[in-house]
Amino acid sequence: MQTDNNCIVIFGASGDLTHRKLIPALYNLFKFGRLNQFSVLGVARSELNDDTFREKMRKALLQTEDTTPETLEEFCSHLYYQAVNTSDAADYGKLVPRLDELHNKYQTNGNTLYYMSTPPSLYGVIPECLAAHGLNTEENGWKRIIVEKPFGYDEKTAKELDIQIHRFFEEHQIYRIDHYLGKETVQNLLVLRFSNGWFEPLWNRNFIDYVEITGAEAIGVEERGGYYDGSGAMRDMFQNHLLQVLAMVAMEPPAIINANSMRDEVAKVMHSLRPLTQDDVEHNLVLGQYTAAEIDGKEVKGYLQEKGVPANSRTETFMALRCEIENWRWAGVPFYVRTGKRLPARVTEIVIHFKTTPHPVFSQNAPENKLIIRIQPDEAISMRFGLKKPGAGFEAKEVSMDFRYADLAGAQVLTAYERLLLDAMKGDATLFARTDAVHAAWKFVQPILDYKANGGRIHEYEAGTWGPVAADKLIAKQGKVWRKPTGLMKKKV
Repeated sequence: MQTDNNCIVIFGASGDLTHRKLIPALYNLFKFGRLNQFSVLGVARSELNDDTFREKMRKALLQTEDTTPETLEEFCSHLYYQAVNTSDAADYGKLVPRLDELHNKYQTNGNTLYYMSTPPSLYGVIPECLAAHGLNTEENGWKRIIVEKPFGYDEKTAKELDIQIHRFFEEHQIYRIDHYLGKETVQNLLVLRFSNGWFEPLWNRNFIDYVEITGAEAIGVEERGGYYDGSGAMRDMFQNHLLQVLAMVAMEPPAIINANSMRDEVAKVMHSLRPLTQDDVEHNLVLGQYTAAEIDGKEVKGYLQEKGVPANSRTETFMALRCEIENWRWAGVPFYVRTGKRLPARVTEIVIHFKTTPHPVFSQNAPENKLIIRIQPDEAISMRFGLKKPGAGFEAKEVSMDFRYADLAGAQVLTAYERLLLDAMKGDATLFARTDAVHAAWKFVQPILDYKANGGRIHEYEAGTWGPVAADKLIAKQGKVWRKPTGLMKKKV
């Protein structure tokens, strides 16, 4: 399915996200013939022009993408730039003739995709300024707006931001992006579950013991200390990325495969999360902060020594939570979710732990049955089960059946931003968060925010380890242990 002819307007075009992710994604969509007639208009405060913007993007693409001179030059000819004071509604008047010019040149019928690659403080400002010049109306072509995370800072600010944006854009025009949902393996989770009849009978509390979701990063906060300190692991990863992944694991089969049905089921999961009590945040939650350590012979800083981080910061760089979903399918099944920086590997994965066999002869030494879904890196799916160990007796050993996307010769797997930009241009909101699900997620995590604000404990852990000892104790209460994955999906990892 091709996209409609359209103009992509990137606010914050002089920033890091634009040259690292957005322009490369659009270039690859163009290279593989996914775009029809299109133009890209970069908008920011910086005093650039079309030529300087094109040169800047050309250099970025040469550093990161597999380019050919002809394709690169053809793509860059579609790039334009307009300097605008993004806080001044009057200055947005410059966009009107510029967009008219581009729509006419590329026959894009007024279709416009706005991407807010800006600080969150502008998320409510930009829609209002666009509306002041009639750039939000759909009388002449569709108008859609992509909002980067974070969508709000807590439950209250998320609702306030929603009200602000909805004053000028309808819900069907708003695309709240979560790049995790654009990853091929997250989408394949739904196909794995709902296109294979033998999974569905097992995908419930009768056969699943517990579910483990890990979003680990090996790096620290690097140069983002100032931003990260106002966010932390809970806001940066858990509230958006990992709760969305949890919802994909737990959702019911949609009635039909379209945006409304899929997002209905995601919202139901968010609303079914058992509210966190005071006892939960004290006994089923672990917050941590990494300290200095030596990794591979190299000294690395602790969080408090990172650039831009206050010396007395209580921002968490790690969190682990035991939570439950109160519905017929999942009642009593614990979901263990953890995320953190400066852990031993960069890896995001889901592990479905199945209950052990009730037969006493084999239950003593049989390996645990589990399904491992690797989201990143080295996207893969692995099934682990027991078979007889060669020799006398009936001792079982763990074996695996593995599938890796890298083994698909010639497969063109879109990156997360490529997929999500393409979907937004098509008007397919399936993989974008809907307002009710966002609010439900913030409502769920609000007790964690309150716990932090009221002086909740922050545990220390050495950089390069799997987090605080308290996180191991959390899962050990039920006789479980965290899986310790490596960066590559191989047997016995």
